[in-house]
Amino acid sequence: MIADILIAALWSISPFGEAKVGIPYAIFNHVNVYISFVVCFAANVMVFPVMAFFLDHLNHYLLKWKFYKKTAIKVARRVKVGAGSNVNRFGFWGILIFVMLPVPGTGVYAGTIASYLFRMPYKQAFWANTIGIFLSCVMVLGMTLATYHGTR
Repeated sequence: MIADILIAALWSISPFGEAKVGIPYAIFNHVNVYISFVVCFAANVMVFPVMAFFLDHLNHYLLKWKFYKKTAIKVARRVKVGAGSNVNRFGFWGILIFVMLPVPGTGVYAGTIASYLFRMPYKQAFWANTIGIFLSCVMVLGMTLATYHGTR
């Protein structure tokens, strides 16, 4: 069970799944619902400060490398296209809704990058991302429990 919790937390930190994969993984491996939710939510929230630090401090130095710069520009364009109109128009609420959507490409990684690109203040961006993650986790938990109990 500890291994399943750890794997769920790692999925929640991963940009390939986030809590959208961590919560279902934990529940389908018979981890307690509350532990699944709390661990996956906390792991997903921890991504924001790490990403913000990376974007604020390390990004400047890494942009000197051609491969990194090319990849960073590609990612930034994808985030601006996905979140741009919402963030420009709605600010805090745009980030919150963008992060809240439980679909691929709209998690805390993209939300952090969008808030960085649109120069949102750190605290405001943190809370928008955190509340968005929470609401996304609630939706994923509800869908997972409905699926899990529907298959038994």
